[in-house]
Amino acid sequence: MTPDVGAQMRKGVVEYCVLGLLARGPMYGWELAERLSTEGMIASIGTLYPLLSRLRQSGWVRTFEQPSASGPVRRYYELTAGGQTQLERFRASWAPFARSVAALTAEGKHDRS
Repeated sequence: MTPDVGAQMRKGVVEYCVLGLLARGPMYGWELAERLSTEGMIASIGTLYPLLSRLRQSGWVRTFEQPSASGPVRRYYELTAGGQTQLERFRASWAPFARSVAALTAEGKHDRS
C-alpha cells in the first residue's frame, strides 16, 4: 500500500467531484480549482486541466467562452447529458461502496462465527 492513502482515494473520485460541481451550474477552471483545492481534492490548478481535458474527450463536459468583466475571456465548463448519466451512476454506487468500506475498516471486535 502507498504511504499516501488519501492521494489514492482522491485520484479515484476527483473526476466525479468535478461532475458534481458542474451539475450545480457551469464554472470556469479557476473556480473549479479553488473549490477542489479548498476541499483538499487537488493539490494545484495544474492537476485540474488534464482532468478537464479527459472529461471533455469522453463527452462528459463541454466548454464555452464568455467575456469577463475583470479580464480576458473565460472558458466555462458545463455538464453534458452523458456527464449527468455518469454522475448518477457514481452516486448510485458510492453510498453502498462507502458503507462497505466503513464496515470493513471499523474499529472494534469482529464476530468470526
